[in-house]
Amino acid sequence: MPAEKTGAGKPVKFGTVSGVFVPNVLTILGVILFMRAGWVVGQAGIFQALIILVIANSITLLTSLSLSAIATNTKVGGGGAYFLISRSLGLEIGGSIGVPLFLAQAVSVAFYIIGFTESLTPFFPGVDVRLIALVTLAAIFVLSWLSADLAVKAQNLILMILAVSLASFFLGFGHESYFTDNWQPAYQEGFEFWTVFAIFFPAVTGVMAGAAMSGDLREPSKSIPLGTIAAVVLTFGVYVGQILWLGESASRESLVSNPLIMKEISVYGPLIYAGPWAATLSSGIASLLGAPRTMQALAMDGVFPKFLGRNSGPKHEPRIALVFSGVLAGIFILIGDLNFVAPIISMFFLATYGMVNLVAGIERWVANPSYRPSFKVHWIFSILGAIGCIWVMVLLNVWATLLAVVLMLGLYIYLTTRQYQTAFGDTWSGFWFSLVRFGLLKFYKSHQHIRNWRPVLLVLSGNPKVRSKLVEFASLFESKRGFLFLAQILNGEWSQTIKRR
Repeated sequence: MPAEKTGAGKPVKFGTVSGVFVPNVLTILGVILFMRAGWVVGQAGIFQALIILVIANSITLLTSLSLSAIATNTKVGGGGAYFLISRSLGLEIGGSIGVPLFLAQAVSVAFYIIGFTESLTPFFPGVDVRLIALVTLAAIFVLSWLSADLAVKAQNLILMILAVSLASFFLGFGHESYFTDNWQPAYQEGFEFWTVFAIFFPAVTGVMAGAAMSGDLREPSKSIPLGTIAAVVLTFGVYVGQILWLGESASRESLVSNPLIMKEISVYGPLIYAGPWAATLSSGIASLLGAPRTMQALAMDGVFPKFLGRNSGPKHEPRIALVFSGVLAGIFILIGDLNFVAPIISMFFLATYGMVNLVAGIERWVANPSYRPSFKVHWIFSILGAIGCIWVMVLLNVWATLLAVVLMLGLYIYLTTRQYQTAFGDTWSGFWFSLVRFGLLKFYKSHQHIRNWRPVLLVLSGNPKVRSKLVEFASLFESKRGFLFLAQILNGEWSQTIKRR
């Protein structure tokens, strides 16, 4: 679906393809597709590489299903995953995830651009990589500043380049068949199934790139489920085909030692260079579009200063937030070495995925009357997705996981002190109600032994302030071990006493 202009001076709204499907596909089909997939097949063999893909894709598919369920339950505003989490688990938890999510999106711009510029160094010998990176950042910043519509159209063009690059690979062939030789694993020293899995897993992430544009979609409740799931299914098919074709067309030695083995198999090798360029540029554009919109949503809720959420320009876009996102990306480009923060950023993204799964699982389990998604997912699948995200976080980097958790916990504690007054409810009241109801029903059906007795007192105290000693005396009996109810009997006609009550 093309982007739709709603009139002069009004924001451009995007459809399922341009707004969700294309950004997701371009973010998922990233550098690992071109630079690491061959190495994975060489280490794990075709069979175990397919198992790695299925496990990794199962987690992102479950996350996509949970995201789709939440998106079809409520009117989705701007902010993507942050909006969905904050409107379900409350602003404090939403903010503790949303702030790191914004930082991860903004810093990811620097990651993708540095990856792009490093691939250009053979063509510009002697030129500082950071200078090329800053020029690239300026180019995509101007593109995003002028209009999100232009940036999305640029992504459509990049998708065509990526498709041509992949077609060149799939139409190529090796001199002989290596399928049988490459079927079984042959791990080098220091590597085994789960270490290779950890290296490959980032290849399938990016399922929320389209959801980050939720405020710019015509029908987010329809576009997010359809576009996200379609992107996950399509990219899964691409990766399956790539694993099979790499295993068929190249020797194990070439797969392990040559990062650009796809170039050797391709019909026209130079086209493969365009693949990583297209993948990194498109991911950078998607992140630079998503980060300002997450920041804007945080600002509108009062987590960030309100002025950061203002719209400007002829299409009413978050340009102030865009400037902050661009500056942050530029700072990290100048730093250059991002190896330290890279694992932490991955943790923030995975924590967001896990929270989306947790939201969908809790909402479904407590059966909130307000939770009636048209896209229904059983709570077990959502909880499995959340567990899978936590498991992968620990698998990838235990220390980065702990640091990310500490940072998010610190943000949560800080936000709870702000005492936000929100106009939207959260899931917790329904969760505690369901938990208490479950406990009371179990208590009613259980056999009570005298050793387990707890006081439950009803005190006809009248006005507690008048009979404070009676209340204190009853409180001594209850002693914070049971329940103490205070009651007052009102005499007279109901129509009159209701006013007193």
